[in-house]
Amino acid sequence: MKKKIHPNYHKIKVIMTDGTEFETRSTWGKENDTLKLDIDPKSHFAWTGGSQKVLDKGRVSKYNKKFSNLRSKK
Repeated sequence: MKKKIHPNYHKIKVIMTDGTEFETRSTWGKENDTLKLDIDPKSHFAWTGGSQKVLDKGRVSKYNKKFSNLRSKK
């Protein structure tokens, strides 16, 4: 393995949006730096299924209304 081509892998502290924190290893920052998250799996709708699912229903009904005349009538 080549020397001095890999980033420094060290411990950092991560603070979640709800204030909980944990220690992990990362190449981000320097040894013992603190990474404060703006978005995390506890708060983002992509993981929680929050407000985005409400918007999806509106989008589907809007699409169906807009293109309803293109459907074949049986």
